[in-house]
Amino acid sequence: MYLCISQCLYVIQSVVSGSPLLEAILTTTTKTSNKILKHHQPFVYTLNCSDQVLARKCRINNAISPPNQSGDSSGGMCPDYFRWIEQDLRWWKETGISREMLDSAEDLAHFRLLIVKGKVYVERFKKSFQTRDLFTIWGILQLIRLYPGKLPDLELLFNCNDGVVINKNDYQGPDATLLPPVFHYCGDKESLDIVFPDWTFWGWAETNIRPWEGILKDIKEGNKRTKWKDRVPYAYWKGNPKVSYRRADLMKCNASEWNSHLYVQMLHFCFVRGQSKWRYKIFIEGAAWSVSDKYILACDSMTLMVDPYFYDFFLRSLMPLQHYWPINTDRKCTDLKFAVDWGNNHTRQAKAIGKEGSKFIHESLKMKYVYDYMFHLLSEYAKLLKFEPKVPPGVKEMCSEKLACSSDGLWKKFLVESMVISPSETLPCTRPPPFDDLSLQAFFQKKDRIKQQVENLESEYLEKLNKKQQ
Repeated sequence: MYLCISQCLYVIQSVVSGSPLLEAILTTTTKTSNKILKHHQPFVYTLNCSDQVLARKCRINNAISPPNQSGDSSGGMCPDYFRWIEQDLRWWKETGISREMLDSAEDLAHFRLLIVKGKVYVERFKKSFQTRDLFTIWGILQLIRLYPGKLPDLELLFNCNDGVVINKNDYQGPDATLLPPVFHYCGDKESLDIVFPDWTFWGWAETNIRPWEGILKDIKEGNKRTKWKDRVPYAYWKGNPKVSYRRADLMKCNASEWNSHLYVQMLHFCFVRGQSKWRYKIFIEGAAWSVSDKYILACDSMTLMVDPYFYDFFLRSLMPLQHYWPINTDRKCTDLKFAVDWGNNHTRQAKAIGKEGSKFIHESLKMKYVYDYMFHLLSEYAKLLKFEPKVPPGVKEMCSEKLACSSDGLWKKFLVESMVISPSETLPCTRPPPFDDLSLQAFFQKKDRIKQQVENLESEYLEKLNKKQQ
């Protein structure tokens, strides 16, 4: 019972200037809430954007302390990708994280964020691209509202760019400097960035992409409109090919002989609409990782994933031929043609791969688990700190009122839509055991083995095709 769009009954006592969404919810819910919620009235956060509250900034939040409602019942088991948390933090397991380590990375960060006694404080160093920093900070503020009083004191640095920032090779050898911990949206095998959910889970206002919970429902409805057998039997991709060589190279496959329909779109404006018309969807990275992976995988189409170099917090746990079909980046066109031909000749299996990838997104990547991943990652990170987080002089408290009430347009709309309105009635999910060396090795070996099986299938296919043409 924690999201504005959740199927729950509550009373919202809010006055949000220019927010017809909350006014409508207020009107429809207050009529029935007194009758239905007599026996269980959950605590509800207020959001008041009147001038008086704005002047007081975060005091209204500080004055309200949620009562001790249930919050102790089990949150179930976490998805398997939670096992990567220890992997991302293992570099500091023996040394811990000192004040010197953290401060050495200030130049790499867009902002410093502290949680002290349940309150959030933010020190901004530089402007991020668009409003990535705003929506990332908003996400952490909503986590605090979802699990009030349950997060330990901590201090972190966050980088909001595309590319990785902590290169592993820069911190190895006898002359290596202290390894700084920096949170970021993605990582790769050569970096040590701490991977955190990206800003789009709370909305991407610049491209009119709604917060994740709402858009996931939209995609689910769209999946129902076109049966898989009636979808266009080609591979589909739309995006900006100018951001990377690999995407530019992909455009060479834009011909019927390669079974691919590729379209140039410089901005991802509403790109999730109409995705369910094709049987096969191509995922290819941009300048670094791409936020489009979750939208593409959610569409029931078989995802044709061009070997990703980067990873986000959930992508690492996906398995080829179970959640997606692997495409070798060095032979994109022939791999795409084979994948589509194979899928059209094995429709039951291709449909099953698409469904399994979509199931992973809809069930294992719902906002409950996004927040729980954040909770566990931050909690484990806090255990590594060898110093007591203290608010720097002049740094002000940050709260939902301060961000939402000072925004307007789509920015305000998406912040309000993704706002947590009530503390969780369950604990965060229980994490699965972390990888040990053997289980991690077995995981990667399984992935490589399956990719080799696909390559063998393609080799046999091309050999038969060449014989027919002779």
